[in-house]
Amino acid sequence: MAEPVCRHCGLPVPPDSLGGSEFCCAGCRAAFDLLHGLGLDAYYERRVTDPNVRPLKPEDAAELDLSPEVRPGPEAGTSALHVVVDGLHCAACVWLVETLLKRHPAVVSARLNMTTRRLRLVWRGGPDLAAEITRPVREVGYRLLPFDPSCLQGAAQTRQRALLRAMAVAGFAAANVMLLSVAVWSGSDMGPATRDFLHWISALIALPAIAYAIRPFLGGAWGALRHGRMNMDVPIVLAVALAAGMSLWETAASGVHAYFDSACALLFFLLIGRYLDALARGRARAGAENLLTLSAVAVTVERPDGGLVTLPPERVAAGEVARVAPGDRIGIDGVVESGRSDVDAQAISGETTPVAVAEGSAVHAGTLNLSGPLRIRVTAAGEATLLAEIVRLMEAAEQGRAKAVALADRAARLYAPVVHALALAAFLWWFWAMGAGWQESLLTAISVLIVTCPCALALAVPAVQVIASGRLFKGGILVKSGTALERLERVDTVVFDKTGTLTTGTPQLAPGDWTEADLAAAAELAAGSRHPLARALAAAAGVTRPREDVREAPGEGLAAGAARLGRHAFAGGAGEPPPAEGPELWWRADEAAAPVRFAFTQELRPDAAAAVAALRAMGIAVSILSGDREAAVEGAARQAGISDWRAACRPADKVARLAALRAEGRHVAMVGDGLNDAPALAAAEVSLSPASAADLAQTAADVVFQGGRLSPVAEAIGVARRAGRLVRLNFAFAVGYNLVTVPLAMAGLVTPLIAAAAMSTSSLVVMVNAMRLAKGRSR
Repeated sequence: MAEPVCRHCGLPVPPDSLGGSEFCCAGCRAAFDLLHGLGLDAYYERRVTDPNVRPLKPEDAAELDLSPEVRPGPEAGTSALHVVVDGLHCAACVWLVETLLKRHPAVVSARLNMTTRRLRLVWRGGPDLAAEITRPVREVGYRLLPFDPSCLQGAAQTRQRALLRAMAVAGFAAANVMLLSVAVWSGSDMGPATRDFLHWISALIALPAIAYAIRPFLGGAWGALRHGRMNMDVPIVLAVALAAGMSLWETAASGVHAYFDSACALLFFLLIGRYLDALARGRARAGAENLLTLSAVAVTVERPDGGLVTLPPERVAAGEVARVAPGDRIGIDGVVESGRSDVDAQAISGETTPVAVAEGSAVHAGTLNLSGPLRIRVTAAGEATLLAEIVRLMEAAEQGRAKAVALADRAARLYAPVVHALALAAFLWWFWAMGAGWQESLLTAISVLIVTCPCALALAVPAVQVIASGRLFKGGILVKSGTALERLERVDTVVFDKTGTLTTGTPQLAPGDWTEADLAAAAELAAGSRHPLARALAAAAGVTRPREDVREAPGEGLAAGAARLGRHAFAGGAGEPPPAEGPELWWRADEAAAPVRFAFTQELRPDAAAAVAALRAMGIAVSILSGDREAAVEGAARQAGISDWRAACRPADKVARLAALRAEGRHVAMVGDGLNDAPALAAAEVSLSPASAADLAQTAADVVFQGGRLSPVAEAIGVARRAGRLVRLNFAFAVGYNLVTVPLAMAGLVTPLIAAAAMSTSSLVVMVNAMRLAKGRSR
């Protein structure tokens, strides 16, 4: 007979349960009765439980004061609250939480995001209603943790929208003014009155559009000039302003030529590039935003009177005692006061095997409590935890890496002053030396500014990067940083993490001296645990239901009658266990039987050895930095064909090793997937991460690749090297173009219209050259 499970949370029902034969505890019975009384039984039919998410087990004793986090609502007399909801399994949970909240008559709106777990709640009334409104959600078993929306990058999103609006306005004006200009150009028998009328219509369209669309460049130009610097925004603003001003003068003076179309088109194409750059940066910020949301962990703290209160980590003080239930993530650093359990510390140390903890053991924020309840004496919380230190290491490394400037930016330092000097020289030469009028002299200067407009120079890098990024994207490789390809091109050393990067990250049962009968019997115990090794053992035997009498000894193993599965001593082994390369479980069928060893390995990714060989063929040195045990790292290195490896590396050790390689003159690429790899990913010159990586690792990485293979690492470097060659070719063309066209413009042989056409042609040539990257194979 199968072991009964709780109708509410799905956990096994113990024989002496206070909730009766259908519920594991009185809290689950009360939660079920609450939903049944509200007519929400459909939740149990719709839900899909996730074994990796905390079971929906109520904790009625813990209180949560949300009133300090309440903010004024969008309308007068309303209040708003942003909270993170812990315990979401599926879309049915979202439906249930929103429904429970909306049943309260004061609630105006309740919107819960499944991906970020962020709930936005608005109600009529004051902060004192927060606890009353959210009580049904907490009584069902969900946990709420305040979330501060001020940490989100609202300014960046506002800038993106402003760029999009400016681009739309410039595009609309450019299209309409160009139609009017074509009418003027083709009207060979057009009279001056008709021409002037079309010029004034163009001015009415162009001038307001230019005034609106030039603002992104105007802000950058003014900021640079105010600090005594030059950037590419300065010649853009000057060329557009002079072209528009000169065109307005010519229109008012009934002149033949007006160049409103050139000014609008120039702004439109430059705004396209500026918006795409902001969009790429916005995606990276969105990843950081989700990380801030998903990393929020509620901490249950014992009060002096014996009660419990749930607090955000930053409000927990050192010296307090926190309780962590099985399946919960630990939100503070501390020392175990009482209890025994297994803790998954891979996020911090990279250790693949869960660590047994007991009284006196140190635990850290970000780790996962697997098997038993713990009471933890808090030693650090919030910004003082090891997890926060990892984030600070990553931020510090990113600030250092940001000093790598793109090729176009470096060229702009010389470009801007030279262009302005040439335009001024052309004006002075024609006005004083040649005796031309100021209108003709100014037109020549404008032609110099436009013909040397930074389009070709500015596109030399982005055009190739867009094509290269598109090619890599089709192969499942996402380039997040604008300078990642430039840095990938220089790479001569690739450093891999082991767990989850070179290996699949999932333990696999290895062949051994055990029999099929041993495996089947042990799997019946293993199916009753959430321990990764127990899950791997049960999966290898195809067993999904545990024995009815299985009980778990936290930190030791599983028992059922005389049978034991777990650590060597727990399974009846005498003395020290024999040395092993990887994690292991020991099985004893009864007291008379000898313990049997089940060894586990983490398989290399299918093409790990081939990817390492490909990198070496490109002249790249390969090494491993791992937080795992020495035996496990040595075995993986041997299989992958890597001779340079280091084991038992903490996050700071990895950063120090990368710094040492950089001091030797190496250009290092780091490939990692874990939370503990994030500082190293940020410290490396360029970093890559698989799509299965932790959110923080993906946020720190410059390149994220899909699938279960490592070949994208070599592919990305190969494409980057070819892109670098095309970038240099584009720069050579841009320089050659300017060497030819600038003298012609200064000689008065190029009108602003011809200058705009030449500028557009140069940009087209640069794009066509970049398109070559879409074909052929990288090496």
